[in-house]
This record gives sequence, C-alpha cells and structure tokens, in this order.
Amino acid sequence: MPRKISYKKKDIEDAAFEFVRKNGHEALNARAVAAQLGCSTQPIFSNFHNMQELMDCVLKRSLEAYNKTVANEMADPNYPSPYKAVGMGYIKFAMNEKNLFKLLFMRDRTTEQKTHVEDSTFVEVLPHIMKALNTTEEMATKFHLSMWVVVHGIASMIATSYYAWNLEMASQMISDAFVGIRNTIIGENNGKHN
Repeated sequence: MPRKISYKKKDIEDAAFEFVRKNGHEALNARAVAAQLGCSTQPIFSNFHNMQELMDCVLKRSLEAYNKTVANEMADPNYPSPYKAVGMGYIKFAMNEKNLFKLLFMRDRTTEQKTHVEDSTFVEVLPHIMKALNTTEEMATKFHLSMWVVVHGIASMIATSYYAWNLEMASQMISDAFVGIRNTIIGENNGKHN
C-alpha cells in the first residue's frame, strides 16, 4: 500500500501562490491547486474553510512580494527621492510579476470593503508631499492622485502587454509628469490658474 502524503497548509498556500503567479487569479480554484499539488481537493478543504480563505493567503503573499520590490527600489541611491523609488517599484512589480500585479491592483473590488491599510498608505505620503511642494493637504492630495494615475497607467499597460515600456522610458515619463503636475499644483497654490 503506498504511503499517504500529508499536505500542510503552507504547501497548499505555496501551490496556490505559484499557480496565480503563472496563470492569474481568475483561474484559481480548488481543482487547479489540487492538480498543482498532485492530490485531490480534500487536503485543501481540510486546511481552509473555503477558497476565499486561500485567496486571502495568496493576496497577503502577493502584497509581501510587492512590498519587497518597493523596498529594494527605495534602497537604490540612484533615485532623486523615495517618492520616485516607490513609483518605479510599482512599475517594476508590474513588469516582473504581471499576474500578481493584476491581482493586487487590477482586480474588481466592487464587493470588497476598502481596508484601513489602503487609507493609511495614502495618508502617510501626504505630509511628505506637502513639505516637498510647500503646499496644502488639498493640493498634495490632488498632486498624489495625479501622479498615481500616471504611474498606474504605465504599470497597467505593462501588466497587460498593451505597450512595450522599458524602465528608462517609464522613469523619464514619471519625471516629466512630476515636473508638469508639480508646476500646475504650485501655480494653483499661488493663485495662477490655467
């Protein structure tokens, strides 16, 4: 009689994460993970209440991978500011981990509740922008949202293979957008409207 293989929770998480990394989150289901492991679906539902619980683990691991990419970029002394490093980290993650990027930043969130983590990240950056641009919270918010549109747009084009960006071109585009948006914000802050 062959020895029964026991699958630990981490084995299942690893298999689900690798599956999503290769195939995308829309394709994730119990049968796909079981096939990845070479077992039935029984070990999956013995370790997880449902597929959403497993997906939450994949989301957490994906966020850890993203944070690691951003941290590596922030450690790079070649960027003029940590703000630029974060934007380039976002773009590099889209380039190197297309399916994980789509899971984190391009999934349908209609039925999801906004998390405190998302709000706190946004709020944390505002004082730095206010100080760097010598502007109000309202203008800093407008600046950050405008930059976010540019960076997310580039990253989305990369993740969906819409346009063949390279890092140098993306970096230059971010710098150009930064200058243009900064000049507009400072102009509005000084009462000059276009």
